[in-house]
Amino acid sequence: MMKKIRLCLLISLTLFTWIPIWMLVSGSLMGADEVLRNVGPVTNQVKGSAQWSMIPKYPTLRAYVELLFDSPNFFTMFWNSCIQVVPVLLGQLVIAVPAAWAFARFEFKGKKPLFILYIILMVLPFQITMVSSYLVLFQMKLTGTHLALILPNLFSAFPVFVMTKFFKTIPTSLIEAARLDGAGEMYLFLQVGIPMGTSGILSVILLGFVEYWNAIEQPLTFLANNKKLWPLTLYLPDISTSKLQVAFTASVFVLFPVLLLFFYGQKYLEKGIAASGIKE
Repeated sequence: MMKKIRLCLLISLTLFTWIPIWMLVSGSLMGADEVLRNVGPVTNQVKGSAQWSMIPKYPTLRAYVELLFDSPNFFTMFWNSCIQVVPVLLGQLVIAVPAAWAFARFEFKGKKPLFILYIILMVLPFQITMVSSYLVLFQMKLTGTHLALILPNLFSAFPVFVMTKFFKTIPTSLIEAARLDGAGEMYLFLQVGIPMGTSGILSVILLGFVEYWNAIEQPLTFLANNKKLWPLTLYLPDISTSKLQVAFTASVFVLFPVLLLFFYGQKYLEKGIAASGIKE
């Protein structure tokens, strides 16, 4: 009996968490008048109380047609998001993975203080480093360019922290056995570390994609003077209240890649989150 109660409770909580996503999808299928009638009181366009129907009364794809065929800025910003996210993830593989392997498998002077510094940099919110980061990028004449977002994120401390936890789980006996067989450090890294740390690498990529794809503050700070390079996340606030149904549709497209990656790599995300909470 208790199992059935727990199951019903879990199903109810799951459905509850899916309500915002369903509201986005249903809102994208509503006409302009229906969206205005439901959300208008929130934006002071219509008097009365806000309401929402989970199923559109008159479903239409007009908002999708308008977004995909009559909104060229949408595709420009979608491409900007790809340019600003993909190079960061690839660059982190080149920089963060070897750095994490060094922290996990090597002993060197100053290792612990340096790793503590990584942790401090990881927990610092962007608001604290925003001014200093902007000044550095301004002096380098990178503000208003894609590199203003790519370069700082290439050296993010978070993937190093997570991957270090994964590489530390590799049995020392396996490493020593490989060394006895004549394996060099590069061979150990490429043939032992990377294959056994694949789940950690994928979790870092997925977590990084979610963070950078949904970034708002960094693009708004570093690209404020160049709207042509704005990512998709800054497209939504720029939509006027007269096109709320288009905003819902654009939100669906912003959400879709994240959901797709989440369903594909859910187990890797769980491992990454678990690893980031492991104590030394």
